[in-house]
Amino acid sequence: MNSGREVIDGRLTVEGFSVAARAFADKWKTHNQSLPPWSWVPLINRTLLLSNQQEEGYLSLENILILSSLEESTEDESLNVATECSEKEEPVDHTILNQENEAHYYDFHIVYSASYKVPVLYFRGYCSGGQPLSLDVIKKDLPSCSVSLLLQSKWTFITQEEHPYLNRPWFKLHPCGTEDWIKLLSQSSISAGCQMPVELYLVSWFSVVGQVVGLRIPLEMLN
Repeated sequence: MNSGREVIDGRLTVEGFSVAARAFADKWKTHNQSLPPWSWVPLINRTLLLSNQQEEGYLSLENILILSSLEESTEDESLNVATECSEKEEPVDHTILNQENEAHYYDFHIVYSASYKVPVLYFRGYCSGGQPLSLDVIKKDLPSCSVSLLLQSKWTFITQEEHPYLNRPWFKLHPCGTEDWIKLLSQSSISAGCQMPVELYLVSWFSVVGQVVGLRIPLEMLN
């Protein structure tokens, strides 16, 4: 890798986030075709302020339809997800909608935190009519392991605040510990005789963070 393109201290620059985000989106599109691709949303006005001309933005994965399974699986607790598409498909027999008999949709954004210098996962849930879901309702859609963590530390694990670019309340996974455990991963790579390239930062990060909201990445993405 080129100099300056390795992860040393667990943090990212704005430029590093842009590189890592595009690499993550490319790997996701190649290895995870069961879900739509992540889209890069450029922030034109903010980009013009950057002296190095590096485009600033965030990743977006939206309109993910959550379906509740009739039988809980002990082997795979990932969310049963489907996507909205133009093709008409018959409902899958082994899935049902939530208890209110209404679909729940989710939007996910990966945003760079200038204060923590790490990526942050923002998300929101809403009904088909656009009404936002409360955290209590969202917890029913989360994997059971996530619910257990929420019960132990509710507002230090998932918090709600204004989306930094959309100026609307979204939930987010608090990034306070991200730098430390990414640093451990990078140090493990150094011990093995190599350094974690910045292109794998978001892949490694999302392999942990994504499981909280039921979005697991294929192992091929880690290669």
